[in-house]
Amino acid sequence: MTEPTILHAIFTARPEQGDNVAALLRDFAEIVRAEEGNVVFDATRLVDDPDRFFVYEVYRDEAAFHAHLAAPAGVPFNEALQQLIVEPSSILTFLRRI
Repeated sequence: MTEPTILHAIFTARPEQGDNVAALLRDFAEIVRAEEGNVVFDATRLVDDPDRFFVYEVYRDEAAFHAHLAAPAGVPFNEALQQLIVEPSSILTFLRRI
């Protein structure tokens, strides 16, 4: 049985950019959720710090994750996000089910 690819991403909006990050992420989430190999794409804001974002992603397998990375919407999303967040890019943590 093939293992799913599971990860989470965290990032922090620059001052005054939280709502712009949320809007960008909302639009991107709709695109990712329509990808054939996507199982979960939950984009959230921290309640106690709404400039901090947490995205939980599950893809059917590694091939589906690589297809997600190669999808046309990813590059413009990441370029736009990079301008709106404090970090140089999303901080990714890969996970494995137990």
